Amino acid sequence: MKPAPFKYIAASSLAHALSVKAEYDDEARFLAGGQSLIPAMNFRLARPAVLIDINGLTDLAGIDRTNRAELRLGALTRYRDLERDSDFLKTYSLFADALPHIAHPQIRNRGTIGGNLSHADPASELPAIAVAMDARMRIKSATGERQVAASEFFVGLLSTDMRSDEMLVDISLPAPKPRTGACFMEVARRRGDFALAGIAAVVTLDEARRCSNVRLALCGVGETAIDVSRVASALIGQPCTTEAIETVAAGVRDAITPSGNVHATPDYQRHIAGVLAMRAIGAADQRAHHAA
Repeated sequence: MKPAPFKYIAASSLAHALSVKAEYDDEARFLAGGQSLIPAMNFRLARPAVLIDINGLTDLAGIDRTNRAELRLGALTRYRDLERDSDFLKTYSLFADALPHIAHPQIRNRGTIGGNLSHADPASELPAIAVAMDARMRIKSATGERQVAASEFFVGLLSTDMRSDEMLVDISLPAPKPRTGACFMEVARRRGDFALAGIAAVVTLDEARRCSNVRLALCGVGETAIDVSRVASALIGQPCTTEAIETVAAGVRDAITPSGNVHATPDYQRHIAGVLAMRAIGAADQRAHHAA
């Protein structure tokens, strides 16, 4: 399998990369880890006329902790860098739970956070995590920059709010509030396969150990990561009892309309989503209690 012919340009700076993208517009694609783009090109599902290699833009990689209210992940940060950062995993347990489920070590060695989010695969773990964490995406073009909430960034199957001349440059994650616990879970046929359904849950408790805030997002059961926090908001103001969580799980099942696939019917995916909602909310609540 070979890709269609293309022009290769190694970007010398972010400004250079953005100017080339503005010049070639839809005909150009950014090349970072290439773990999604290159296979698509080899199958000729993607045929960019120009590849802009941004791997040399090291200032777009790494974790910025200078702002205590939030943490910034550079778009070129690779999964393996997060896996090896114990402080990051301790603070952001959603990533600690989810990273081992993402593909295989070889993929995580090359794949980038920004590439994953820009690809916007609805079965991927990171879009659901970004939505559950209220992350913000910083997007740049040759003429300016803007920020977009994760809940508004993913707009359809493999599509985002980014315009053709823009690039995702970093992702801001709010610092966890006191008495907050989080949990990510998924069900897949085998480790590394795309999930039949997955869920990211974040629960914050007040001083009386009642739920004061909850965020819930699903992957694998729609054309985008699905924010079902409104359903979970029924927990706010009360303890996360088994009965209360069961009510939310039933609401999650009713809120989604998965299309099914060769491995799972829509009804089975709804069932899995409900079971995962119960388990993930319960685990996040327990972690919040331990964090108190």
